[in-house]
Amino acid sequence: MKLLFDFFPVIAFFLTYKITGNMFVATGVIIVAVIAQTAWQWFRHRKVSQMALISGVLVLIFGGLTLLVHDKAFIQWKVSVVNWLFAVAFLASRCFGDKLLIERMMGENVQLDPPVWRTLNWAWIVFFTALGFINLYIVYNFSEEVWVNFKLFGMLGLTVVFAIAQAMWLSSKMPPEEAPPQSEKPQ
Repeated sequence: MKLLFDFFPVIAFFLTYKITGNMFVATGVIIVAVIAQTAWQWFRHRKVSQMALISGVLVLIFGGLTLLVHDKAFIQWKVSVVNWLFAVAFLASRCFGDKLLIERMMGENVQLDPPVWRTLNWAWIVFFTALGFINLYIVYNFSEEVWVNFKLFGMLGLTVVFAIAQAMWLSSKMPPEEAPPQSEKPQ
């Protein structure tokens, strides 16, 4: 359910575009959806996640510019800017604090050696950087409708594939679980 909630603005944007065929109407809807999502998080938990806040602010800025200037490039570039900011956050985490960002996110559930955390952190940096460039490639080499489909299905698909690959790689790096001692059976 949380995944659906996290993707609510993107799904609202996608459905609005599919129904109206109008990028500017869809942009207005994603702005309203982000505001509603943020308000819901605040009223429900009395806090808003940092990732949702960053993404929401960027939707407001780039979506607002899209509507103000009437140029869809702003909302299309927002996707790349968000991904690059995430890459920068993972990169900057190397300089601040005693744990990398990925370790802060996953460290309670996964025990890994420091070199594995560093490799995993770099993998996310590369992934977010590449995703930003892939988005721009789609924006400038394909139709608006292809980009809208990519924004929902392509980005989500690539993220799922990356997460599965990460899980498979991590499973090979996990320390072996200790088997519980077996009691001797009487004969």
